[in-house]
Amino acid sequence: MSGEIIGTYATAISLLIGSAFIIVGVIGLLKFNDPMTRLHAPTKVGTVGIGMLLLASMIHSFVLGETSMHEILIMAFLFVTAPISAHFIAKVSMHTRTCATPPSPPRDDTWSTLSVPEQELQAEE
Repeated sequence: MSGEIIGTYATAISLLIGSAFIIVGVIGLLKFNDPMTRLHAPTKVGTVGIGMLLLASMIHSFVLGETSMHEILIMAFLFVTAPISAHFIAKVSMHTRTCATPPSPPRDDTWSTLSVPEQELQAEE
């Protein structure tokens, strides 16, 4: 098998994987009702789905003998901005109270801190 045929197969596989992720992301976006549950599907599409399509574009241009590095910049931009935009959408959803209220934290002084409970300190001694 020549390198051109392997590159063509790799391009086709990357396109199929990217398309599958995009289809699953669209179904998830349409199926879920709450903004917080809808949030997961588009971020995966933005990172994995579009990343695979851009990888297919890079492989195809490499097979044709042209080097294209624009896709790497686009991937880097998407990988940085997708989680940040998802975080902002989640924060807006929580502040406008359009989502279910998250559960209250446990009732102890050590939740989300570096404090050690007194019982553990006494057990270590």
